[in-house]
Amino acid sequence: MFKQIETNLSKKKEPMPKVPDSSKPIETLKIILDSNALFVQLELKIDIFEETKRLLNRNLDFVLLSSVKRELELLATKNSPKTRREATYALKLAEKCRLVAVENPEKLSTDDVIVKVSKAWDSPVFTNDRQLRKRLKDISVPVIYVRQKSRLDIDGLI
Repeated sequence: MFKQIETNLSKKKEPMPKVPDSSKPIETLKIILDSNALFVQLELKIDIFEETKRLLNRNLDFVLLSSVKRELELLATKNSPKTRREATYALKLAEKCRLVAVENPEKLSTDDVIVKVSKAWDSPVFTNDRQLRKRLKDISVPVIYVRQKSRLDIDGLI
């Protein structure tokens, strides 16, 4: 009797696990960068581009909005020498990103533009700004940020 049950169990077919269809291209995910995200590499020695790719394990398109670039250019010309140096370095890092011109007829703040674009595109944002992170979380936009000054983390679902 025991052998008969064992034989019946071994003949039961398990459904095959689904294998991702390799013929479908993996969609590239846009990541909108806030200006302070570009300072992370200099201040904390974290390669934001590689670490973000490792964290999300996807093809990524890093996007710098024109208003963020203007903010960095302003910091590079009108601040303390240290801030000018950091902003200049951040602008060099920004060359790795795709620059997207954003019209701002209402003269919104940079954070307001980031919130508006991220919601419209349904794209995550990389920022360490607490107020911006909270605003994005309130509208269900995923946020990538630095945790414990040593690694990147994500708040929200992608």
